Amino acid sequence: MQPVHVWIRSESRGTERRAPVVPGDVPVLLDAGFEVTVEESPQRIFAIEEYAAAGASVVAEGTWPDAPRDAYVLGIKELSDEPASLFHRHIYFAHAFKGQEDARRTLERFRCGGGRLLDIEYLIDHGGRRVVAFGYWAGYVGAALGVLHLAGRLAAPLAPMAKHELDAELEGAGKAGADQLLALVTGALGRSGRGARQALMNAGVPTTRWDRQETRDLHKQALLGHDLLVNCVVTHTPTTPFVEQADLDQERRLRVLADVTCDVTGPTNMLPVNTEITTWLEPVRRLHGGTSEHATAPLEVIAIDNLPSLLPREASEGFSADLTPLLLGLAGDDGPSGPWRAAGRAFDHAMDELESP
Repeated sequence: MQPVHVWIRSESRGTERRAPVVPGDVPVLLDAGFEVTVEESPQRIFAIEEYAAAGASVVAEGTWPDAPRDAYVLGIKELSDEPASLFHRHIYFAHAFKGQEDARRTLERFRCGGGRLLDIEYLIDHGGRRVVAFGYWAGYVGAALGVLHLAGRLAAPLAPMAKHELDAELEGAGKAGADQLLALVTGALGRSGRGARQALMNAGVPTTRWDRQETRDLHKQALLGHDLLVNCVVTHTPTTPFVEQADLDQERRLRVLADVTCDVTGPTNMLPVNTEITTWLEPVRRLHGGTSEHATAPLEVIAIDNLPSLLPREASEGFSADLTPLLLGLAGDDGPSGPWRAAGRAFDHAMDELESP
């Protein structure tokens, strides 16, 4: 077994409070002979003292560019803009393999430095299914925010909370009339879809479930007949969108899009009426002012691309429980094995595409 050094970096985004590996799982790596280094962080939900007590080495925030060249630099969201060249092996959600905004610049940084990107989104098994994700909590929070907004109970700016606090808000929304809403969850049988359905159930909101067959047989009028659409569909190939510009002036009940997938700048965006994320500071944006001709209500969108960070402790604990055993696969005698090889192939393909005319 090759010795492996995992360097858990701080996050450059101020609203990112999650951790890819929680303190309680650090001993699993140490017992397997790994070296674990954790950067200090002003916003991470887990105190740095917890990591130190678990046996990890502690270093200053943002020092990953100086990590040993053979270290795997592990994070959640995007890297800081510097350095311009990346020579480490990085593990995080880069969103750079489907032509998204800034994808080329991200990949150019790896090409310039000779580093590699093992995007967590592309850790898949032999059947092509993702083996680790924050999806359940993304769906849960996305649906919850949609319900709270429709119930007039969503206050901005958003702030992290514990699940029992969010559940209390959902219960209150249900008692305030949210149980009269009608919601649609697309991708209802996936991780995000299951989370969304549970949040809607907790609020008492009647819910329609669409999965692959219903997506293929898209019934636009049925879709527009719901108050809330929670989009949990991830696709890597262009598919008929759920809501297009031409739909906005149609007679519709639909008032809020909660876009959990949040693929807003890619060619496979299932909600092309929206091409920008929303934020914790301004979680809701109006897309259409409604029409008097059809007495159609305005349409608004919630498209926050780090939804699980609003439930940072629960989301981190679930994610770490899945990721930590996978990290052991980095120590194979023949190099990273299993899903890591799949992620490596995805990176190689993206780099080939980058260099093609």
